[in-house]
Amino acid sequence: MKACVDLGGTKIAVSLIEAGQELSLAQASQVLQSRRVEPTEKSGLTDAVARQVLRMLGQACEAAGITEQDITAVGISSCGPFVAVNGMLEISNPNICGGMAGPARGLPNDWVSVPLEAPLRARFGEKLQLENDGVGALQAERRWGALQGYSHCAYVTWSTGIGFGLCVDGRILRGKHGNAGHAGHTFVSDHSDALCGCGNRGDLEGVVAGNAIARRFAGAGYPGASALFSAAQSGDTAAQAIVDELCRVMGRGLYNMVATLDLERISLGGGVFWNHRAYLLPRLSAEIHGKLPALTDAFELVEAGLGERVGDFGALALVS
Repeated sequence: MKACVDLGGTKIAVSLIEAGQELSLAQASQVLQSRRVEPTEKSGLTDAVARQVLRMLGQACEAAGITEQDITAVGISSCGPFVAVNGMLEISNPNICGGMAGPARGLPNDWVSVPLEAPLRARFGEKLQLENDGVGALQAERRWGALQGYSHCAYVTWSTGIGFGLCVDGRILRGKHGNAGHAGHTFVSDHSDALCGCGNRGDLEGVVAGNAIARRFAGAGYPGASALFSAAQSGDTAAQAIVDELCRVMGRGLYNMVATLDLERISLGGGVFWNHRAYLLPRLSAEIHGKLPALTDAFELVEAGLGERVGDFGALALVS
C-alpha cells in the first residue's frame, strides 16, 4: 500500500491506495472517499502536528488490516512555507504557527515552525516524499484536471491562505526549500489592517485571503468571505465595492505571475474562490486580459478542474 497525506492549515486528510495502481479520475475519487480527516492540531508541543499525522497513518493502516511496514511510499502534500532545520524541513505556516505574527493573530501557540520531515523520515526513511501543497495540487491538475496538456501553467488557491504551484517549460518549480510559489506573501498594499499570519502587513494573503476578509471586514457587517460575496451578489453596493477591490488586488497578483513566467493557463481553486466562482472569475479575468497583449492574449484563467477537492487529489498525485 501507499499512503497520501494532505496537510493544511485547517485540516489533515489521510488515504491509502494499492501500490502500483495507475488511477483514473474515477478511481482516484473512489480512493478519496475512504480518507480520514481531522482538524489540524494547533496547541501543545511543537511536534503535535507530526504526531497527529503519524497517529492518523497508524489508524488508517489498522483499519485496512495492514502494518506500517506494508506501506511502500508516503506522499505528504503540506502547506508551507518550509524552513530547513538541521537539514530537515519544518513547516513555518502562518495559519498554524502563532509565534510568527504574535498574539494579534489569535492562534493558541507561540510556534514559529513545527517539525515535519524529521519525525516522518525517522519512521519511513526513503519512502517519504514531501512537497509543498501548491506543487501537489499543480500535479493533480496536470494529471486529472484543468491543466492537462499544458507546459507553462500554474495552480492557484484562494482559500484560508493564498498559494501557487508553478510549472514552466514542463518543469515544476520548487526553489531552495521547496517554497517556490509563495506569492501570497508578496507585498501588494500599505493597508495597516492587513496583518498576515506570517507577520507581514499588506501582503497578498493579508489583504484578500479568507481569514483576512473576516478580520478586515467583520466590523462592517461581513463576518467572512461567504457573507461578503453573498451580500455583493445580492446588490449590496458597499459589499460590491469591497469585492471589486479584492478582485483588483488578487487579479493583479495573478497578472504579475503571468507576466513573470509567461504562462498559458492558470487554474484557480480554494474555498474562497470556489463557492462564488461564477461571480469572481470574470472580475479576476478582467484584471489580466487587455494588459500587454503579447503576454495575455494566449492566456486563460479557468476554474480548477478538480473543484473543491483539488487539495486531496494533490496528496494522491504524489504517490500514484
